Amino acid sequence: MADKNTDEKKQSTGGSKDRFWVPRFWNGMGVGAWAGLVKRNRFAIDPRCYAMAGIMTGLAGVNAAMWAMQELILGRKIRNTQIEKHPIFIIGHWRSGTTLLHELLVLDEQHTFPDTYACFSPNHFLATNWIIPKMLWFLMPARRPMDNMPVGWARPQEDEFAMCNMGMHSPYLTLAFPNHEPQDQQYLDLDNLSPEELDEWKKTFHWFLQCLTKKSPEKRIVLKSPPHTCRIKHLLDIFPQARFVHIVRDPKVIFPSTINLWKRLYRDQGFQIPKYKGLEEHVFSTFTRMYEIFQRDRDLIPAEQFSEIRYEDLVKQPLDELERIYAELRLDGYEEALPALQNHVSGWAEYKTNRYVIDPKIENEIEERWGDYARRYGYAENTEK
Repeated sequence: MADKNTDEKKQSTGGSKDRFWVPRFWNGMGVGAWAGLVKRNRFAIDPRCYAMAGIMTGLAGVNAAMWAMQELILGRKIRNTQIEKHPIFIIGHWRSGTTLLHELLVLDEQHTFPDTYACFSPNHFLATNWIIPKMLWFLMPARRPMDNMPVGWARPQEDEFAMCNMGMHSPYLTLAFPNHEPQDQQYLDLDNLSPEELDEWKKTFHWFLQCLTKKSPEKRIVLKSPPHTCRIKHLLDIFPQARFVHIVRDPKVIFPSTINLWKRLYRDQGFQIPKYKGLEEHVFSTFTRMYEIFQRDRDLIPAEQFSEIRYEDLVKQPLDELERIYAELRLDGYEEALPALQNHVSGWAEYKTNRYVIDPKIENEIEERWGDYARRYGYAENTEK
């Protein structure tokens, strides 16, 4: 693909040189999860990544010990925690604006969320959150390398990474060994798992949300992970009163931006030097599968528990769109959250999104393969210039 991102170098590094070390998504794995990941990938670690793998091995032992400590102190209290306010799920494909919407909704003091430390250390964050992020503040870059958005230990993060660190299978584990076939694709939608596998996934997911609720018992959890877009029926099985906010974006922006995302994460998070073989087809087919299942299951969501938004509208009129989301989801508290929202969006004028020029062949393929999405959401003409 002739993907020419005119701001790619500046945006991918946050306007500065790449850091020698950043935390890896897998740094919170225990011994069993780490050993299982390496074993099923046949120990195919590139020699240039041996140091990172060695660090991971040491951290796995530390994580296991801290998990045992948390379980001893808080295990029973976590298991007895009731999640009375069912979560809000932000759904949509990668690079469609899910992070932006997540950042906005969690400004409401009624809401809580999994932060980066909780997702990197899900097995023990309740016991260690008071000290470790303060000790390791210098390891976290100020901005995400792929789009220059702010990051930090206390900022919202995708709960899918927590599932990986708790030993669950996930398509995200492809990032760790990017030169192998895409991993755990059956866990994208959960439809083809055995009853035992699905039950294990649900129990693990529920336990993590119990931990989040234990930390902030009076607040509603807001979650964002793109795979949830095609897990609706399973999420409703766990949380029948859950709300869903679906965000869409111009597919001719989603495609090159997702390619850029995976390339960057393959380089930063993998234990192999990536070759990117089959990446374009993987993005095309994953999107198609995600939205086939989403369209199949979206009507399972009661109307008062569902809201839909376009990224372009959110950027142009964020406060109006957020007020509409609150109204459609029957959520109280918009007026109380409004000052924080106004303060947050006041600085948006300075933020610049990445710009892409797409090879005409790829553009035609997007129109052909993702045409149903484009027509359904008003992108049959390229609307984002």
